[in-house]
Amino acid sequence: MISAKKVAFRTLGCKLNFSETSTIARAFEQSGFVRAKQGESADIYVINSCSVTEHADKKCRNLVRRLVRENPRALVVVTGCYAQLKPKEVASIEGVDLVVGNNEKGSIPEQVAALASERLTAGERFGAVIHTCEVEELTGFFAAFSSGDRTRSFLKVQDGCSYRCSYCTIPLARGASRNIPVADLVEEARQIASRGQKEIVLTGINIGDFGRTTGESFLSLLEALDEVEGIERYRISSIEPNLLTDPIIEFTARSRKFQPHFHVPLQSGCDRILALMRRRYNTARFAERIEAVRRVMPDVFFGIDVIVGFPGETEADFEQTYRFLETLRPAFLHVFPYSVRPHTPAAEMADRVDARIAADRVKRLSELSDRLHRTFCEEHIGRQARVLWESTRHGGDMLGYTENYLRVRAPFQREKINTLSDVRLGKPGPDQVMSVEILES
Repeated sequence: MISAKKVAFRTLGCKLNFSETSTIARAFEQSGFVRAKQGESADIYVINSCSVTEHADKKCRNLVRRLVRENPRALVVVTGCYAQLKPKEVASIEGVDLVVGNNEKGSIPEQVAALASERLTAGERFGAVIHTCEVEELTGFFAAFSSGDRTRSFLKVQDGCSYRCSYCTIPLARGASRNIPVADLVEEARQIASRGQKEIVLTGINIGDFGRTTGESFLSLLEALDEVEGIERYRISSIEPNLLTDPIIEFTARSRKFQPHFHVPLQSGCDRILALMRRRYNTARFAERIEAVRRVMPDVFFGIDVIVGFPGETEADFEQTYRFLETLRPAFLHVFPYSVRPHTPAAEMADRVDARIAADRVKRLSELSDRLHRTFCEEHIGRQARVLWESTRHGGDMLGYTENYLRVRAPFQREKINTLSDVRLGKPGPDQVMSVEILES
């Protein structure tokens, strides 16, 4: 009976969650469940939640309610950071049957199997079952990589964080920094290559901190992965500026596989606010790391995270951040309004910034991001690049990314999908996707 049950998955939040959801989905299929097709109603829904902001919590609650309205008899499972941080709150959402913390993700198919027959045949709901643990017990490592995309896979290399930024609940939701050995991750990369995927994005919570539990280093991981046959490209999803060391920069610059693309969290361009946030650098150090990369990779794509509206952030502080980012010239900004997170030092800070002011600052930085990205695109017009083509078709076109993460389009050619092409870059369109001429090899 269980083998006939259809299960669907929903992921909220980061690339790490995406890799974990994909791995949970494979475990369900191996246990005899049938994965529901896109848009198809399911008997079981597994939601991998995020809790980085109050908005993320709200998205999860709304998603549960929508799924229950669509299929009132469905068994609903919520896992992830929201489930870990606020299990009772999640359990109180009407329709939730099972709440699973981050330490128990690997056992979700077994937990669902234990509940499914009773819950799905009784035709009524009972109180939600909760399986979570205290943060001190978050010591396991749920190995994961994504497999739904034909071209690209997200490989989890690290979990947790041992930093204590004043605004962040990730150490409470994910535990301390930890990882599995380099050799195990090399084997997972080989599995990804065997599936035909050409690109791997390394993901985690604080991946530059890799090695705390195995005595290895992030650099040793990069060097080992670089040798895996069948993988053409690697990208580093996000790395703290204080962990973006000269040896890592130098290795990435000379590697054929690691791409000139870095996502580096700044959070504020004001040293006073950085100190309140308990970040481990100042703006001078951040700018020096950016320049260190550009010296050896002049065409590098930089994405930068910024939080606006942190308690005590004045208009002068924000203007300092704005000017600093203009000077840095990243290719993209990922801008967040500050969100109060319970049990963090920032939640007790005075001088809260009005939500309307924070929203205006988000708007201004988003407009700056659009301008910076268009400038970055226009600087590359006429240059030659190499593109990995993706499988999704968009209005007769195929899309892909260059080495330095410029998104491009060309008329769809089925034989090009999941292959690399040399191209000459044309102008960006209104959506900032660049036209290309595919060069004959």
